[in-house]
Amino acid sequence: MYKMKVAVLFGGCSEEHDVSIKSAMELAKNLNTEKYEVFYIGITKYGIWKMCEKPCMEWEKYAKHPAVLSPVRNMHGLLIQKDDRYDIQRIDVVFPMLHGKFGEDGSMQGLLELSGIPYVGCDIQSSVICMDKALTYAVMERAGIDVPKFRLIQDGGSVDAEDFVYPVFVKPARSGSSYGVNKVCRANDLQAAIDEAKRYDRKILIEQAVTGSEVGCAIFGNGSYLIAGEIDQIELKHGFFKIHQEAQPEKGSENAVIRVPADLTAEVRKQIQKTAEKIYRTLGCRGLARIDLFLQEDGHLVLNEVNTMPGFTSYSRFPRMMVAAGFTLSELLDHLIELALRRAVQ
Repeated sequence: MYKMKVAVLFGGCSEEHDVSIKSAMELAKNLNTEKYEVFYIGITKYGIWKMCEKPCMEWEKYAKHPAVLSPVRNMHGLLIQKDDRYDIQRIDVVFPMLHGKFGEDGSMQGLLELSGIPYVGCDIQSSVICMDKALTYAVMERAGIDVPKFRLIQDGGSVDAEDFVYPVFVKPARSGSSYGVNKVCRANDLQAAIDEAKRYDRKILIEQAVTGSEVGCAIFGNGSYLIAGEIDQIELKHGFFKIHQEAQPEKGSENAVIRVPADLTAEVRKQIQKTAEKIYRTLGCRGLARIDLFLQEDGHLVLNEVNTMPGFTSYSRFPRMMVAAGFTLSELLDHLIELALRRAVQ
């Protein structure tokens, strides 16, 4: 029986390198090895690609052979260096389990488009737009979706700290997992937060804080075929949600409780799903995405952000929402691979 050849990419050059490894570790536990022959390619923080047997936090110690995706379309696979020669391994589909810069921002999607290999997740255009929060907000405002009030700083620009009503959030426009994000409650602290955000991106957003609870909706599908998971809701004790930066996220967040399904009426949950589906389609998302929103007391929804390759760690929100909707993680991965293959022949 033929086993489909699946390449899983993980690691990468972004600040979310470790999150990506943890996500790939969950994939390794749940990909059906009776159906798939899986090839794991780790990418170091410095951009070096190597094959390994299984992803783990110390995968670089066990990786032996350099391997890269060929952009040559008729090769359709990996070039694996062994001693003084290169072997070619044909690949049927790629699962780019990469978060953030050079993974979720259209860069990897561009390489995959050149290679001609079907891949899981959004295409170049939607990846670029969703990774850049300023672009996301601009597109969604035109579509009639409310977004936070914000100011953009880029290329050496500056702002007057007295121009804002506090609190505000200062964040890199193109980063994830809350890296470089700070809540600022007074004007004197604004510049320090901007300087911190600049460590991650030259493009900075200063957003007016939105009053309301954070809710999320996991979606997979293409075009008119979309499946929405259960809604989740984050209940904060203090600060803001940044579980991926905590010391032991597998044991739960230090300052938040994530409820799946959310403790909301069926009507409100449906409203969130419909809004998330509209955002997904408007942004051109395909494959999967997680839509994060603020739910205000009057039921009003405000967009927070869109993740085109959400985490698949043991504590990540996307898989938990889909499991709550009745899918096993193995079934979910099957669906995502099927969607990638189906899109490739359309």
